[in-house]
Amino acid sequence: MEKQTQMMTEAQKKENKKNFRELQTFIDDTVKSEDPQRALMGVLHKVQNLFGYISKEAMDFVSEKLSVPTAHIYGMATFYNYFSLKPKAHHKIHVCKGTACYVGGGARVLNRLKKELEIGEGDVTSDGLFSLDITRCLGCCGLSPVMQVNDDVYVRMVPEKVPVILKKYHTCCGHGTGRNGHRKKAKAGKQAVAV
Repeated sequence: MEKQTQMMTEAQKKENKKNFRELQTFIDDTVKSEDPQRALMGVLHKVQNLFGYISKEAMDFVSEKLSVPTAHIYGMATFYNYFSLKPKAHHKIHVCKGTACYVGGGARVLNRLKKELEIGEGDVTSDGLFSLDITRCLGCCGLSPVMQVNDDVYVRMVPEKVPVILKKYHTCCGHGTGRNGHRKKAKAGKQAVAV
């Protein structure tokens, strides 16, 4: 967390302060003094919605405000799948490692993504633009190997396509400020879009 805090831009710091003020207001408005621990689930949902994940800093803040041990908050945050302890990326990349995709060369595509993004599976790039995850099936076995970026599905992938696809998400979105909203019809051998 310390590394992430040091890398924050001034705009991100300002947004972070705003989010903590909003969280404080939420706690003040919803938590009953006789049993603040009962409000923990709702407060964690608010943290997730405001920040996109539950940071150590947010856990400490909630711990102080609700008089709940940080270990208890951590336990709850890691128990429920809805909550995340890592920041979410603007563009979520999923590489299929189902049987057809694996046999078709999905591992080579995954390795190229790791190299280009300089991250491993389950990680987020330092700029918050991309995350890289594995999935077991995207339902396109006949068009394997397959990868998905947000809602866009790319079929018959080869490692050489990776830089071109990543560039599209760098350029179309102003480095993470928006999404490419257009849709394309699925065509074998070209990019397809999951609907």
